[in-house]
Amino acid sequence: MNNIYIKNPTEIELMRQSGKLLAQVFKMLDQFIKPGITTMDINDKTENFIVNILGARPASKGQYGYQYVLNTSINEVVCHGIPNRNYKIKNSDIINVDITLEKNGFIADSSKMYLFSATPLSAKNLVKTTYAAMWEGIKVVRPGAHLGDVGYAIQNHAERAGYSVVREYCGHGIGREMHESPQILHYGHRDTGLMLKEGMTFTIEPMINQGSAKIKTKKDGWTVVTRDKKLSAQWEHTILVTNDGYEVLTIRDEELVV
Repeated sequence: MNNIYIKNPTEIELMRQSGKLLAQVFKMLDQFIKPGITTMDINDKTENFIVNILGARPASKGQYGYQYVLNTSINEVVCHGIPNRNYKIKNSDIINVDITLEKNGFIADSSKMYLFSATPLSAKNLVKTTYAAMWEGIKVVRPGAHLGDVGYAIQNHAERAGYSVVREYCGHGIGREMHESPQILHYGHRDTGLMLKEGMTFTIEPMINQGSAKIKTKKDGWTVVTRDKKLSAQWEHTILVTNDGYEVLTIRDEELVV
């Protein structure tokens, strides 16, 4: 546990504040994202809202040389989709919007899927299952549980529905840095891996594919897509291990009934 950054109560409250601000960003985007706008429109709207309305910092901008404030991953894009001024969202698309926000030195990270009027039922089912798989992982978080329990819960739910789990990318510790220890795999075996401890904060962000789990990175060096060109979906939240379970620091209003 020496390299795991355990947060104290003051730091937890700051992370909670960052998480609440990030939830506000998605609430704003819920009214903005629609067919016909470009993914760069989403980027620009989000940057303005984070900086000028919330007084916070888009933590992804400049990280690892990345130029934008978020990722927009559409259809077969697994993750790290780059905003584009030329791509207009279609009625049949599914899109993941992945955003990080820093306020008072602490970072929150979350992503959400958006669907539209002509999104096929098969795509809706993938998105629904991915969301449920994320929550299956979240619900096993508590002191004394193992990271393998989290991965097993996600993998079991996804594979029972006939989908596959991307293995090359994972969740991560988060706090003062966007990526801290430990890595949070979205597959695994129960009672294996690091034991969770109160005060740990990390993301759970499964990427679930409609077909094969195999992926590839495009020539731009960022965009990750499915090899078989079938759809991929992802949801993400930042999680705190509490004294008796978990708290979702980035929870959105519509999820409070979950």
